[in-house]
Amino acid sequence: MKAIILKGFEGTDSLHTVELPVPEIGDTEVLVQVKAISVNPVDVKTAIGKGLSGRLKSEDPFILGWDISGIVTKKGSAVKEFEVGDAVFGMVNFPGHGKAYAEYVAAPANHLALKPANISHEEAAAATLAALTALQGLIHKANVRAGQKVLVHAAAGGVGHYVVQIAKHLGAYVIGTSSAANKDFVLGLGTDEHIDYKAVRFEEVVHDVDLVFDAIGGDNIDRSLEVAKKGGTVISIPSGISETITEKAKAKGINGYFFLVESNGDDMKQLAKWLEQGILKSHVSQVFPFDQMSVAHQQIASGRTRGKVVVAV
Repeated sequence: MKAIILKGFEGTDSLHTVELPVPEIGDTEVLVQVKAISVNPVDVKTAIGKGLSGRLKSEDPFILGWDISGIVTKKGSAVKEFEVGDAVFGMVNFPGHGKAYAEYVAAPANHLALKPANISHEEAAAATLAALTALQGLIHKANVRAGQKVLVHAAAGGVGHYVVQIAKHLGAYVIGTSSAANKDFVLGLGTDEHIDYKAVRFEEVVHDVDLVFDAIGGDNIDRSLEVAKKGGTVISIPSGISETITEKAKAKGINGYFFLVESNGDDMKQLAKWLEQGILKSHVSQVFPFDQMSVAHQQIASGRTRGKVVVAV
């Protein structure tokens, strides 16, 4: 099978297409013939020696990627919920070695869900790491409830556009930040208010927020503490929350923390249900062929992606 391996940490120059044996599967795994792969910022960061490079650098071969949608071609003896021929999707082995940049992936069955028939493999692959991050942050970490106020930074991005939709489904009042160019897109996702982050400092116009969901990091986290109400929560995805900011949050009676998404089949089933019902929709802005994975990485690295970037296999 074709696979894209990472040799060194020089970004796209380190991505190499090779021929590898089709992986063997364990009793609790299925072999998935991959149809689409979602590319995330963590992929790009790992390829330059950040992200998950520290914990995975000893893997040989090191196959990047975690998000897949495809067809089950073989199943382990203990797998009961999937059959050969089923279309499935999920985030595989995150934050471990997912090995998703390949024509075939050995995936734990409990990391997958059946792909809804009403969406494409590209839309399904998109709704994995980013959508799981949104779900786990909003529900498992922040316990967002109807009537609460949620501020979503980078609301037009991969994680952000799912956060908006899920928060609205949970009954929250949602404020989204983005550039002016993405205003209509963000409002179309269901936000109650839009803030052009280039024209307005959000902390001057937003107050008493129950949850700030930040996908930007840097000083955005510190500024977000200014708008969260006492007892509220600030979640940071990309850079984490430093000890200093954690202390500041605690002093203000705010929960400030970073969390790392984890593979979870039950959460994938919830996403599948929402996708099937039309409650949740993936916005796939670009689809690249497998041999243009480096171009997909460059698009993500630009920081200007609306929704998700997907690679078709």
